[in-house]
Amino acid sequence: MYLLSPVAFAAVLWRGLRDRGYWQGLDERFGFGPPARQLPAVWLHAVSLGEVSAAAALVRALRTRHPETSLILTTATPTGRARARELFGDGVDVRYLPYDTPGSVRRFLQRIRPQLAVIMETELWPNLFYECKRIGVPLVLANARLSLKSVSRYRRLGRLFRGIFSATTLIAAQSAEDAERFIAIGAVKGTTRVVGNLKFDLDPGMAAEQGRALRSQYWRERPTWIAGSTHAGEEEQVLAAHAALRAEVPSALLLLVPRHPERFGSVADLLERRGLRFERRSSGRPVPPETPALLVDTVGELAALYASADVAFVGGSLVPIGGHNLLEPAALGLPVLTGPSNSNGQDIAQLLMQQGAAVQVADAQELAECLRRLFDDAQLRRRTGDIARRVVELNRGSVARLLELIEPLLAAANP
Repeated sequence: MYLLSPVAFAAVLWRGLRDRGYWQGLDERFGFGPPARQLPAVWLHAVSLGEVSAAAALVRALRTRHPETSLILTTATPTGRARARELFGDGVDVRYLPYDTPGSVRRFLQRIRPQLAVIMETELWPNLFYECKRIGVPLVLANARLSLKSVSRYRRLGRLFRGIFSATTLIAAQSAEDAERFIAIGAVKGTTRVVGNLKFDLDPGMAAEQGRALRSQYWRERPTWIAGSTHAGEEEQVLAAHAALRAEVPSALLLLVPRHPERFGSVADLLERRGLRFERRSSGRPVPPETPALLVDTVGELAALYASADVAFVGGSLVPIGGHNLLEPAALGLPVLTGPSNSNGQDIAQLLMQQGAAVQVADAQELAECLRRLFDDAQLRRRTGDIARRVVELNRGSVARLLELIEPLLAAANP
């Protein structure tokens, strides 16, 4: 860990040349920073933008039910940090997670003095876990998931991770399969529970309202689809599909949302090379009727942009990334399109596809065909979106089940 930390810090400095957000809070990455603003405190870690969004419902529930307890949220990326500050404002102390060296971890925990630590999804840091155990901070892995590939990787690093789970580490797994995989790498069976996926508990109300306002102000009633969280090698396929769609629906508008802010410039260059007229979201100008694309070069608007569209394609799925959150557009009642790479949320993708709420496409041609079919048939589009919304509503309740596990730990910390 000591050897890897300078490499990780050099990567942060290098990325900061393109995204200055990486240069903020550099001292926090070594465990420095101000003490907690208020005690008692609960510390919640959500590594990036997707995990921050998934944690939103839990944060809201904790703030409502335990207003006397302050919340400290850590993340590892500027996009996650920006999204957390946008969602929670000054009510949550947002910081970067320190590197997993003994000194950095010790300084961090001494400054925030949490009564409970909640780690979202799959963030297994040996020094952090050991230090929480040493000083008696209960640890909860919330919305925990673990792939078969990860199980093999952790087993290969067995000596590093042996004993990482103590008897007080509570695993709140997304599924029974995830629970079994955590037990296979050393989690205690008696403290491993299945609570479901927190992402189903997202509240689309505010995003829906913001989406209606965006559409009314910037592109009105044009047939609109969004390609959210796209990656390198994916935008080319999205643009090819959009060109095919506009051959039949000339007024169609594409909202193109690259996953990482440091790629905004390269995606703009791609649009220019292809000779495609586009507007930048950062300009704040309405999209002219003859402009076929809007490049979203801002952060924190993805949910509202989904709500402003008629159909959603979720990126990271036409390239071998593993896909991103399909539930965000589904909760807003949109037909969901995805590529074949969905290892980051395979259960969700299968559920949506089995229910007829999502369609998997293999390439640009299939994406274009599916878009044409949906825009040709408004009834099909509405029916598919209604199914998607209903699937999300029927699977809510994970936050309540997680709170049933967390609140006794809070009560024990505050006798």
